[in-house]
Amino acid sequence: MASTKLEIAGVEIKPGETKQIQLPTPRLFTDTKIPIPVHVIRGKRSGPTLFVSAAIHGDELNGIEIVARLLKSKAIQRLRGTLIAVPMVNVYGVLNQSRYLPDRRDLNRSFPGSAKGSLAGRIAHLFLNEIVVKCDYGIDLHTGAIHRSNLPQIRGDFADEATLAMAKSFGLPVLLNTDIREGSLRQCAADLGVKVILYEAGEALRYDEMSIRAGLKGVINVMREVGMLNKRKIGKEHDIQPFIARQSGWVRATESGFVNHVAQLGDHVQKGDVLALISDPYGNELSRILAPAQGVIVGKQNIPLTQTGEAMYHVAYFKQPDSVAVGLELLQDNLDLAEQTIVL
Repeated sequence: MASTKLEIAGVEIKPGETKQIQLPTPRLFTDTKIPIPVHVIRGKRSGPTLFVSAAIHGDELNGIEIVARLLKSKAIQRLRGTLIAVPMVNVYGVLNQSRYLPDRRDLNRSFPGSAKGSLAGRIAHLFLNEIVVKCDYGIDLHTGAIHRSNLPQIRGDFADEATLAMAKSFGLPVLLNTDIREGSLRQCAADLGVKVILYEAGEALRYDEMSIRAGLKGVINVMREVGMLNKRKIGKEHDIQPFIARQSGWVRATESGFVNHVAQLGDHVQKGDVLALISDPYGNELSRILAPAQGVIVGKQNIPLTQTGEAMYHVAYFKQPDSVAVGLELLQDNLDLAEQTIVL
């Protein structure tokens, strides 16, 4: 468990208290302050400390809404331990509707950073030392990139049993076992012993209701798993059997042209299935994009234009892709049933 005393940016939060804190960051060149907003809820009862962060890439907005709904949820009123919610880590990027910081660096490749480094390095250092090191667990909320959508999925290092348990409890059928990238938040958190999973769903600069609802439900499920909330009785929603993909890859365009998508997110494809057709401006077919192996579409390009070599489809490879497809249908059914009671 995290320390009984909790202090963020010089502000102490005692058990039973709720505080909104602003982490000071470098001012804009207009001399405007642009702090990182942090909402801290400490339960009266002891328990783990969890951070939930969003918009580490400034154009990934679904997570901001997930955090907002989480803070309004009745489920967290009987909290054990501490919830640290950070709806916007990269406030500069949100302001500019950009994935990156003003120095054009990717914040999620800048950890652990330095108090005297680049802007990205300073923000990474601030977030790591004021938030992450004070936690036992973390959930980092992401979306696909601009003009690309991701199927709701959890990514993490599933060789670690605690991380795998968090991932399974989230309640999604698709789990991707991914390598930890140098300079990422996950890599630095792992070095500190903080268990972190990454939720990917939807598209940059867009709200996707299914992704938001699945994310909110998943965060609450994880909080139950780690002992911050009471566990619920087994119900229909727990019938989803998660499947772990140990390998995935992008299928790239073989020609430049206009795209007619055949495959969609969540589709189960066989080796050789047509994923998309690429045509010239006159409608003449130039190329067919084929599935390289059996799998499930977990990410796709949305814009109907492509250049040779551009990533078009992200395919996860499972031993039982039919079961994954069934799990995706069940996820949608569960979210439809819970639409009026998502506050749990």
